[in-house]
Amino acid sequence: STAVSGVSVNLGAGSTDVVNLAAGANTLSATGVESIVGSGGNDALNSVIPALDPAREAQVQRRLAAANKGPLPQKMVARLYTEIMSACRALEDGISVAFLGPQGTFSEEAALRQFGGQAELRPCASIDDVFRQVESGQCGYGVVPVENTTEGSIGRTHDLLLATPLKICGEVLLPVHQCMMSKSGKASAVKKIFSHSQSLAQCHEWLNQRFPSAKRTPVVSNAEAARMAAKDASAAAIASKAAAAVYKLKVIAANIEDEPQNTTRFVVIAAHGAGPSGRDKTSLVLSTRNVPGAIHALLTPLAKHGVSMTRLESRPARTARWEYVFYVDIDGHQQNANVAQALDEIGKNSVRPWTIPKKRASNMAKVSQPLFGINLSTRKIGAD
Repeated sequence: STAVSGVSVNLGAGSTDVVNLAAGANTLSATGVESIVGSGGNDALNSVIPALDPAREAQVQRRLAAANKGPLPQKMVARLYTEIMSACRALEDGISVAFLGPQGTFSEEAALRQFGGQAELRPCASIDDVFRQVESGQCGYGVVPVENTTEGSIGRTHDLLLATPLKICGEVLLPVHQCMMSKSGKASAVKKIFSHSQSLAQCHEWLNQRFPSAKRTPVVSNAEAARMAAKDASAAAIASKAAAAVYKLKVIAANIEDEPQNTTRFVVIAAHGAGPSGRDKTSLVLSTRNVPGAIHALLTPLAKHGVSMTRLESRPARTARWEYVFYVDIDGHQQNANVAQALDEIGKNSVRPWTIPKKRASNMAKVSQPLFGINLSTRKIGAD
């Protein structure tokens, strides 16, 4: 496997720290075969041995952050080493990454932040297509939006995470800064505004104040909005600065989002999960009967074993009317002792089976007595 050995970066005035990415098993190839999907999954997925080791790379980035004394800011050091690792992965085994396209979307920006510029990025027409590309083995990884701090969850992503045999192996937190752009760059010429529905919602109040009469039209992506605005002199798009560059548009106004801390959380999906990195998050999908105390029984093992729950959300189960599944995020890796004990106890307190489609059985925790259906996925925690 290909690794970076003795790579140096100037982390402070007059000083050079050496970061060895190749000592022992510290290569950029995955050394844990257990991270690959087990029996019962798609054969093509089971045969994939990943060139990406998310847990190891997270440890390297955290060590760099601790060692960095300046003058380079931490974000710059992180991006520098992301590109170094991206180049090494490309030498070992070129990585292909599906994302919600076309070029210029925030999904592409998230993919670049996670995989660097040496990965082969493949734009897809929809979130469904991203999942299909990875499930079929056409791409090794996919990047999909899962949640926004202003507008909440991306429903389609959650529904597909429930139905897929794929696992989450990474997370990217991307600050989202929206820009209004047009062919002429003149606000007075704008009669219609194209953007993704989420972006229109994120800029709702700004638009009400400055363009109250302009027609707002939701489209499949912000980059598509930019492409359409490039062909219509009376139209503007709300998208990223990257989209303005791609489609040769002039920015009318930047940072127009209503909430300055606007951030979108993306997850990286693959046939394999992530090993423990020391700072992890585990996602569960739980199913329970509609009986008194059901949610209390579901959550009690987490509290008992000191497992912090960071998110709880319900979605329609799509199996019957008024039945729901619960999406839960917890701190820690499923291999951590307290997390493993909590999950085992959830399984032992069961009262009825949850029917699991065979195609995703390999991604489920083994529950000895069924109360809650459990879909597990662990990844390293992303950073701004």
